[in-house]
Amino acid sequence: MTQLTDLAQGQHYPAGALYIVATPIGNVADITLRALHVLGLADRIAAEDTRNTAQLLARYGISKPSIAVHEHNERSAAERVIEHLRNGERIACVSDAGTPGISDPGAKLVDAVRDAGFPVVPLPGASALTTALSAAGAWVQAFTFVGFLATKSKQRAAQLQAYAEQPAALVFYEAPHRIVETVQALADTLGGERQLLIARELTKLHESLHRCTLAEGPTWLAGDANRQRGEFVLVVEGAPQQQDADDAHDALLAMLLEELSVSSAARLAATLTGASRNALYARALLLNKSEEE
Repeated sequence: MTQLTDLAQGQHYPAGALYIVATPIGNVADITLRALHVLGLADRIAAEDTRNTAQLLARYGISKPSIAVHEHNERSAAERVIEHLRNGERIACVSDAGTPGISDPGAKLVDAVRDAGFPVVPLPGASALTTALSAAGAWVQAFTFVGFLATKSKQRAAQLQAYAEQPAALVFYEAPHRIVETVQALADTLGGERQLLIARELTKLHESLHRCTLAEGPTWLAGDANRQRGEFVLVVEGAPQQQDADDAHDALLAMLLEELSVSSAARLAATLTGASRNALYARALLLNKSEEE
């Protein structure tokens, strides 16, 4: 432990800089040694909620003056932070959980500090985004982080339609009271065949990860009230790419379609060939339509 702490202290931490410090998303043991060192070194903490941050710091015997920097005051609070930086202070920026600026306050503060000519130093650490992606599997080769969708149905549908053709996986954050509605909207707009990872309460006592299709998602969530509790990360498979299911699989699909539904034929063909199930599903739909005509 001493050796690791020495390594954390060995890097130069200049005065008059803003430090972006990730904090745990649930399990308090997930804070890094470097984060603790910088929080102890900082002259002041820019915090999303000063009360929550004070509780976290108290666990590690740290007490610092704080500045509230949240979504409603981030631009005005940035001016206060910059004044302290001009006085040569080190300011550590934290959100309530995870990495600041990732669907949390911090991004506007970073812009203002950098525009004012002061350095911004990021520290890696806990993030619900990367935690969920690490457990998604090989079907996520690239991803687009969306974060929270609009709460109004029309705006949400417009957002989703804009992402509908993207081949990269889509990553969303969602709150418990909207989770079923959101997953249903994803299925309605993007198509029920896409794979879905529902990551709930990551790093916390009741953490759970469930993989299914978008069509199966709402039913699974409704099957147990506990599945709708907590904070969610949703990872959704990207749009199928036609080139992944070319003519080489047509003969297999045609044979399977003689006995199976389009969905079942695509699922079995994906298992046999390793090709994208979404791409095979799209191809099977075309073949089935041509056969009917």
